[in-house]
Amino acid sequence: MDRKKGLNKRGQVTIFIIIAIVIVAGAVIIYTFYPQIKTSLGGQETNPPSYIQSCIEGDLRDAVNKVETQGGSIVPELYAPYYDGENEYQIEYLCYTDEFYRPCVVQQPMLKQHIELELKNAINDAVDSCFTSMKESYERRGYSVDIKKGDKKIELLPKRVVSTFNYSFSITKGEDVEKYDSFIVLLDNNLYELTSIANSIVDWETTYGDAETSVYMAYYHDLKVEKNLRGSGDKIYIITDRNTGNKFQFAIKSQVWPEGYAVPTI
Repeated sequence: MDRKKGLNKRGQVTIFIIIAIVIVAGAVIIYTFYPQIKTSLGGQETNPPSYIQSCIEGDLRDAVNKVETQGGSIVPELYAPYYDGENEYQIEYLCYTDEFYRPCVVQQPMLKQHIELELKNAINDAVDSCFTSMKESYERRGYSVDIKKGDKKIELLPKRVVSTFNYSFSITKGEDVEKYDSFIVLLDNNLYELTSIANSIVDWETTYGDAETSVYMAYYHDLKVEKNLRGSGDKIYIITDRNTGNKFQFAIKSQVWPEGYAVPTI
């Protein structure tokens, strides 16, 4: 009886060892040949549009975050330094004057188009790098690749930022050919709406030398509009979407009063 139990126990141990060897061997095979296995099953890691979306999206988001927090420019030229308790910013003046009593002069009369150009320039190198890396990725998998660079365009549209790259890209393996004439990268963001509010505030500042933030929050309940006054006469406006947390902040210097004068408000 004891001999039988011993044989059973040794048999169970042997089975466990065999199972462990099979699992380890399977893991090694999958790790080594995973790309080839996926290809033979007809499933590439990503198709070209998905590859470009995932490759460029992070750089586009970083660029959008910079223009949002710096008044619409990647590298502001005329700016107000600002510290919010956590981060330091160089926030561009969208409207500025260095004369007492006078309303400000608009610095970016075409703010939307200015931001679109800033974003395009910011991700220009990343776009070329992503297309190059995608070409190399397909070539490593045995594809013949033909690529022709085209123009790049970024648009601020309602609730999204749309990047269009008119690059011609074709891949061939055997008799299978895939061709793409353009690629679109989408980013969910309401910078379009936030800059529209910023333009409205700038209009008030050029006309009256000030803007009333509560008016905007009364009409747009999803927005939080702040105006931080500074001793230098600067105003830092911060427009925040309460639902998404997206924000756009910019500086204004308008109708500055000499020290000791009571500043009228509207």
